[in-house]
Amino acid sequence: MHVLYLHQYFCPPDGSSGTRSYEMARRIAAAGHRVTMVCSGANFAHHNLPDGRSERVIDGIQVVILNVPYSNRMGHLERIKAFVRFAEGARRAARGVPDVDVVFATSTPLTVAYPGISASRKHRCPMVFEVRDLWPELPIAVGALRDPVSKACAHWLERWAYRNSAHIVALSPGMKEGVAKAGYPEARITVVPNSSDIATFRVPESEGRRFLDAHPPLDTGKLVTYAGALGVVNGVDFLADLAAATLDLDPDVRFCVVGDGKQRERIEARARELGVLDRNFWMLPPVPKTMMPAVLSASTACASLLWDWPVLKASSPNKVFDAFAAARPVLISYGGWIEDLLAETGAGIRVGRDDAGAAARQLVAFLSDPVALQRAREASARLADERFSRDLLAAQLIGVLERVASDTRR
Repeated sequence: MHVLYLHQYFCPPDGSSGTRSYEMARRIAAAGHRVTMVCSGANFAHHNLPDGRSERVIDGIQVVILNVPYSNRMGHLERIKAFVRFAEGARRAARGVPDVDVVFATSTPLTVAYPGISASRKHRCPMVFEVRDLWPELPIAVGALRDPVSKACAHWLERWAYRNSAHIVALSPGMKEGVAKAGYPEARITVVPNSSDIATFRVPESEGRRFLDAHPPLDTGKLVTYAGALGVVNGVDFLADLAAATLDLDPDVRFCVVGDGKQRERIEARARELGVLDRNFWMLPPVPKTMMPAVLSASTACASLLWDWPVLKASSPNKVFDAFAAARPVLISYGGWIEDLLAETGAGIRVGRDDAGAAARQLVAFLSDPVALQRAREASARLADERFSRDLLAAQLIGVLERVASDTRR
């Protein structure tokens, strides 16, 4: 079958963002199917893209790149404009792709439904829609959509996307519930969460050793790393508060933030104000995904931070599953299904955001207990191996696409 895959934020393997779409697309291609990816140039900044449209083949994936500027440093209005520009460009590009058997459109943003539905109708084939966040609840929660008209339009777009989908893939059980509550048949929703690339992240300890040799202040044997976006929903400035509260309890605990985003300057200013910047708290720029295994290997625990909002409890953060793949304990600051998973398996801990002192005491006790750390590492590895292996979940996704395409042909 020929899969037309639409993802605005598709990231190649040498990029520094989440690579779920790349990993899934290359496995679909390796299974003998044809894959055409239509994406923006948001994660191709280091490729020196020409203006407009360009094409290339990446690991068996035919990639059509629309050079629509985007950055998580943009304000809400700028982002909406970028979403609309990409949606219209992707609509034109997708309609021109020949011999399509199934359209696979992945959010965010929800506006990707527009080119997905257009292509589905043009090629007379089904669309499978992937829900990565509960839109529009999330942009409403962060204040991107404030007035009644924009909220109503967003809810209409959500229902329109679902109504025109032959099947929906949700990234967590909570997202499946949210889609079902919107009126979509539960029997046609499949949960395929973010997954763990074991072959990529399960590296020798020497990889982490090289990272620590390049950053000697981090080499104390107790390193907590946050690697990812520094956006409003993440609230990574909490890590600076945690560092300050930890300093007197255990000065050997180090915190490292690797990434960029709209909140970077705010986080740095908070750490400087608390007197922890470059003392027990460091900030590094984003690194290519190829370097991330070394970063996680060097870490004692890996942090996944979000505000503890109801709409975020269904989140399925990449960094959690990367930590599982690297056999590293996970530190989270929010509730929901990930908290339940950690409590069930012992693969990490949750700390509360509202009391940095209590969180620091909990964290120091955890990092100072070699038995608990080893058990958490083993539990994390088991989750990657037995429940969240990328190969296992990719096979599940391929099965969904094959069934939908086959049912339509029949």
